[in-house]
Amino acid sequence: MVAGQRAALERLWRDRCKIIVREPVTDPVKKTTGFTEKVLVDNQPCKLSFGSLPTAEQGNVATVGQTIKVFMAPEITVPPGSKIVITRGDVSVDYAQSGQPAVFFSHQEISLEIFRGWA
Repeated sequence: MVAGQRAALERLWRDRCKIIVREPVTDPVKKTTGFTEKVLVDNQPCKLSFGSLPTAEQGNVATVGQTIKVFMAPEITVPPGSKIVITRGDVSVDYAQSGQPAVFFSHQEISLEIFRGWA
């Protein structure tokens, strides 16, 4: 049953993602530590999803917030704070993981926000 569910979901995954983490790198000559980006996963099939949530009214105007999620295989490890570059067609957008993944037997769901730089 789970294999069938997963196969059905994966047929919807037409986007691709790259998962990047930031790692410390020590310069032995200068004896300083800097950071470099390391690609953990590249060209991973996924599905980007957008939703909207009504938020509180401000004055006479109700505002709407946007939710962004990515769906991918459950065995992919996405460390907290990762940058996730998602490519849909010819357009790539950098996102940041905004929470712990919800991992299920057939997939995982990761809440995202627009990447604004490394913390």
